Amino acid sequence: MWRNTRSGWGLVSILLHWLSAIAIIGLFVMGWWMTGLDYYSPWYHDAPWWHRSIGILILFATLFRLLWRLVQPTPHAHGGSLERSAASLGHLALYVLMMAVLISGYLISTAEGKGISVFGWFEMPPLVSGLSEQASWAGAVHWYAAVVLIVLAAGHTLAALKHHLMDRQDTLKRMINPGHARRG
Repeated sequence: MWRNTRSGWGLVSILLHWLSAIAIIGLFVMGWWMTGLDYYSPWYHDAPWWHRSIGILILFATLFRLLWRLVQPTPHAHGGSLERSAASLGHLALYVLMMAVLISGYLISTAEGKGISVFGWFEMPPLVSGLSEQASWAGAVHWYAAVVLIVLAAGHTLAALKHHLMDRQDTLKRMINPGHARRG
């Protein structure tokens, strides 16, 4: 039940998928909201601290997710070869965009050579800092990659609903219930 099979996703993959989805949507909304905060807002300093802390945890979760995906089988995809190719390219694009958003966010936060406190539990050191206009170009990458990620995630959601509602396939059920495919 923890591991993937050729017929279904395991609990680890399912939890990482939904945790990432919720966190990334939440971080996008929070990031958009933060851009409107003024200096006198009580959230001016706290919201970025939460945003960065959650972002670093999601970076680690995404790295683990990529490793997990490399060592686990991928369940058989439904649809024709064109649909399966589109799904593979879409998933690859989602992972590339997630990493672009997460790494660029890290580069924004460490541009001045300061580490990132993650909920006060540990500090993520500034591995890269002081590059010319680092915060500016990383900020641009962060924003545009996040927007494209949200649009692509919406398409991903619509494709899952299409498979579930129109095609009557178990694609969505497999991503909700780790035992679904194993029962038949």
